[in-house]
Amino acid sequence: MKKLLAVLIASFALTSAHAADDCAAQAAEKKLAGAAKNSFMKKCAADSMPPAQASCEATAKEKKLAGAAKNSFVKKCVSEAGAAK
Repeated sequence: MKKLLAVLIASFALTSAHAADDCAAQAAEKKLAGAAKNSFMKKCAADSMPPAQASCEATAKEKKLAGAAKNSFVKKCVSEAGAAK
């Protein structure tokens, strides 16, 4: 179980890093700066998030979770979503 969780976290981290690079490249291509770039980067990162992650993040927001409580909830939620497949 711990190995599965570690693999899920590692794959998400790699996907997130790749998505961040893609978003940054798109922002540079569009010559965005300042608030427009920040807004674009935020939306781009959210759009590139896996569906389970996005769903868990939305649920955490509804529950008004923040900080460690949010991170713990999202991690558990994503792992349970992966196990449900």
